[in-house]
Amino acid sequence: MIKFGTDGWRAVIAQEFTFANVARVAQATADYWKSQVQSPTSPVHGRALKVVIGYDRRFFSDRFAQTTAAVFLGNGYQVICTNDPTPTPCLSYAVKRLGAVGGVMITASHNPPAFNGFKLKAYFGGSSGPEECQAVESFLDRNPVKQIEDGKLRLQISDLRPAHYSAIRQLVDFPLIARSKLRVAHDPLFGVGAGCFAALLAGTNCTVTTLNARHDVLFGGICPEPLPKNYALGGAQLRKNPHDICLVTDGDADRIGAMDGRGQPMTNQQVIALLLHHLACNRGQSGVVTKTFNTTALVDKLCAAWNLPLTEVGIGFRYIAPELMKPGALFGAEESGSVGFANHIPERDGLAAGLFLLEMLAMEKISVNRIYARLEKEFGPHRYRRYDARYPVEKRANLLQFLKNNPPAKLLRQPVVQVDTRDGVKFVAADTTWLMLRGSGTEPVLRIYAEAKSDAEVAKLLQKGRALLRLV
Repeated sequence: MIKFGTDGWRAVIAQEFTFANVARVAQATADYWKSQVQSPTSPVHGRALKVVIGYDRRFFSDRFAQTTAAVFLGNGYQVICTNDPTPTPCLSYAVKRLGAVGGVMITASHNPPAFNGFKLKAYFGGSSGPEECQAVESFLDRNPVKQIEDGKLRLQISDLRPAHYSAIRQLVDFPLIARSKLRVAHDPLFGVGAGCFAALLAGTNCTVTTLNARHDVLFGGICPEPLPKNYALGGAQLRKNPHDICLVTDGDADRIGAMDGRGQPMTNQQVIALLLHHLACNRGQSGVVTKTFNTTALVDKLCAAWNLPLTEVGIGFRYIAPELMKPGALFGAEESGSVGFANHIPERDGLAAGLFLLEMLAMEKISVNRIYARLEKEFGPHRYRRYDARYPVEKRANLLQFLKNNPPAKLLRQPVVQVDTRDGVKFVAADTTWLMLRGSGTEPVLRIYAEAKSDAEVAKLLQKGRALLRLV
């Protein structure tokens, strides 16, 4: 069984994620996109059969990409393939820039090292929506795999990074960054982002240090996800060699996190708030902000104070991407460090987000800690944490249904005033404190999210969340 998740298919390497299964999924994708090219009602009707294929640093990603390319070639497609492990936003930008019918990125993004994935990118340069993923899944095994032999591959090999770098430099005041003399560290968490900020800032008077840059398919023993629990190694290096900021990207560089210059972790919620502050206050921009409903309530307060319309959507960037394509959009963010910007591709882009953070520091000329402290002084403290609990998938539905029917009466002595069941279950108290439980779309994990006014209160909420797991 091959089941598609949020924006494609992910599975454990050598178990479900095998060359044979990758070929089956590639054939289904080729068949689906060909049907769309032939459909008069499709937005890609009449386009050339052109596909862009990229891959990350995971085990055998380059080989899985080669198998994918062989299948698309066998189905009459023009195939453009990256020449090296490449960040996902570079591939997404290339799909739109080159007028391809779609793109495939071989990556499992932030998942554990044992996983790999087959991500679908739509013609507009963003992740394919759930309808398209389900449609591709429905094409599985309709036709036998048509695959060119490896020795006969005729690929167009291309470095997709320079065009994307040029595009994101245009989003910011790059000359300002270039003369800022910022000391920039970047922790790619052993992922494909290694070297990207050094290349982006080459020739400027910024100093760039890349941490944890080696190609390690085990990601140094961590999950390559921008969460404080994964920052220990980079943080230790920063304490010995301070910088102005440390940008953090995930395994395929489409998510953003950060540490201050001395290795103190920042949460993704803090990073999101800083980016929104920068867009609205420093750049004077306005427009619709979109957030997923497990993102910090600080965003709500910022939007209310600055008269920015706010749209709240379900969890997953696939719900944010359509909002970014609407007129009047400004910014989109979700809890995981996935952020996107209007007038760019409707895609999470950790590299673009990093440049906006550098522009903020170049403009304000004070530390990132002082900038965030001003926000907290004006809008109050917001402490946020997520705990990932191993939990059997087969028990998940019963637990969540039980919690929907039997919500707790109080959170930290505050009455629960709202129960949101759009994805998992979220309990919101009268003082906006909240606790949420939701199943991962790709792993046997139940995520517990909590936000309150202090770290101690968040710890109590997470403890309560773990206790709820034992009810079913």
